Amino acid sequence: MRRVYRAANLQEAYLILHRLQHAGIPARIFNEHLAGGLGDLPFTHVYPEIWVEDARDAERALSAVREYEAAARAAADTLNCPRCGEENPRTFELCWQCAAPLEPPPEG
Repeated sequence: MRRVYRAANLQEAYLILHRLQHAGIPARIFNEHLAGGLGDLPFTHVYPEIWVEDARDAERALSAVREYEAAARAAADTLNCPRCGEENPRTFELCWQCAAPLEPPPEG
């Protein structure tokens, strides 16, 4: 077995786990129930961890993790509304404040 990811929370751990399982990579979550120990245990010991069952799958798993991280970063990007200047998630088509259409800048 080999650890391939340390998640910030259990929800993120399950997102990664399901991504790996969908790719046909057997994996497990460790430290799943340690969040209740936060404060009594060192915080670095309670984060959920994703481990692949076969170390030979580690490179494919790490590639899937990198894809997840890239998608998460892209989803966190924002656009400013051309009409009101309000900040909106890049995934929005309309400004949440004034309903003006949002057009992402051309990728270069």
